[in-house]
Amino acid sequence: MMPTSMTKDPRYRSLTGRVTSAVILVAAAILGLMVVHTESEHPRTDDVEVLANFIGIAPQVEGPIARLDVHDNEAVKKGELLFEIDERPYEYALERAISEQAALEGQIGDEKRRIAALVSGVSAARANIDSSSADVARLAAAVEQAKADVAKAEQGVNRAKAEWTYANSNLQRLEPLLEKQFVTFDQVDRARSTEIAQSEALKQSNSQLRLSQAGLVAAQAQYQHGEAVVSQSKAQHEQAANAVTTLDPLTTQRGERSAAIKKARYDLANCRVYAPFDARITNLTISEGAYAHVGVQVFTLIDARTWWAVANFREGQLLHITPGMNADVFVASRPNVPFSGVVESIGFGVTPDADLVGRLAPGLPDVQRTLNWVHLDSRYPVRVRVKDPSAELFRVSESAVVIIRGK
Repeated sequence: MMPTSMTKDPRYRSLTGRVTSAVILVAAAILGLMVVHTESEHPRTDDVEVLANFIGIAPQVEGPIARLDVHDNEAVKKGELLFEIDERPYEYALERAISEQAALEGQIGDEKRRIAALVSGVSAARANIDSSSADVARLAAAVEQAKADVAKAEQGVNRAKAEWTYANSNLQRLEPLLEKQFVTFDQVDRARSTEIAQSEALKQSNSQLRLSQAGLVAAQAQYQHGEAVVSQSKAQHEQAANAVTTLDPLTTQRGERSAAIKKARYDLANCRVYAPFDARITNLTISEGAYAHVGVQVFTLIDARTWWAVANFREGQLLHITPGMNADVFVASRPNVPFSGVVESIGFGVTPDADLVGRLAPGLPDVQRTLNWVHLDSRYPVRVRVKDPSAELFRVSESAVVIIRGK
């Protein structure tokens, strides 16, 4: 124990005070360096919000809601039925589409049979053309034969006429000589018989000529009739060929009918809406019987599979943060329970400060002529994915604290 005289010595008290002050200053400096080091190596911020992906559930068909199986803020599993729209109109639409397709197939079958009959008619018309053409060829040969017979008959007439002329001239020459007895009666009688015979021969040749000419006229008439039959057969063949149609106008409708059935089945399936992932219902403000419209949101689904803590760090702290670093997340509802996280990404842009750069618009920048003497560091969002989030604690836009622990 120090003597009482020394403790009362002013010089001793002054020395003790200076030592104590020095120790306090050194401790404060060391503590400040430790704080700076900790802040640099393990940045932290309480400017944090908890976020998750969310989607608006909107039906793809419309109609009254016949069944609503969920409640507001309820947790649902992937594939669980959320609600059901009255499916009766869509069942009727599917039945109508199937009936229309069946009717189309029936029309195609009938058209195939009609086309087959028309094709048979074309074949028959073609056969008639061939038969008529053969008849025309035969009749043409008959015409040529009749013309040859006429020519032959004309030659016979000419020959008989020449012989009759000679016999007649000979008779005319001998008859005057009989009176003068230059010829005998027998010679005149033979000449008269010859003239009569040649006259009959000439008549027969003329008859044969007329018969041959009549045969030629008949053959020509038959030939013309045959040609008319050929023309008629060709016309019938062309008409039958033109009447033969294709199935294209009907078969091209198959795709449309099939698409209508698929669309009807798709609409019918969409009458029941299922959860696309594990989620939590929120903003549910309707009841059964409400009319749901296509594309109009019914309620919201929060994707409960992945949660992030979006932490806004000062730009000077970003040098010590890289994707893949581990982090601790403390939510405001349970501040003493840490949740492990990993840095997924670091933001590369925020909205410019209008007080510093002015308004960014077409034309020249609008820079304010005032000066803000207090300069604050910009903050950039760092997205931290929570590894094992609690389904009961994590909520969208919940406050939190994030501490970066490094790798």
